Amino acid sequence: MDTNNGRHNASNGVPINGRLDAPNGVDTTDWRTHLPPDGRQRIVNKIIETLRRHHPSSGDDELRNDAVEFEDRTYTAGSSQSDYLRRISLRMLTLETRSQSNPPDPGSASTSQEQGDLES
Repeated sequence: MDTNNGRHNASNGVPINGRLDAPNGVDTTDWRTHLPPDGRQRIVNKIIETLRRHHPSSGDDELRNDAVEFEDRTYTAGSSQSDYLRRISLRMLTLETRSQSNPPDPGSASTSQEQGDLES
């Protein structure tokens, strides 16, 4: 009787679920390959929405550049999809919280503040 539910012993290098990406059956597939094609763009758009709410005087190109740069840094640094999403969510929550306790001055230049909002 098979007690491994169709899986083979990883310690002998036999594939688990039909895959053998590295010695001992370790799956080395990068989590980034599992993101839907438009997933990163949707996340960038959400970041832009958040920035726009807190820095309404900034231009669209400026917001997009900051959002793309932040998302790319986070995408590169993330150790898993959940880590990537957690990092972005935490930064957006921090921005929301900071904004509620410190409303932005509508007449002030927000470029340096905005970039500082997205720094790690």
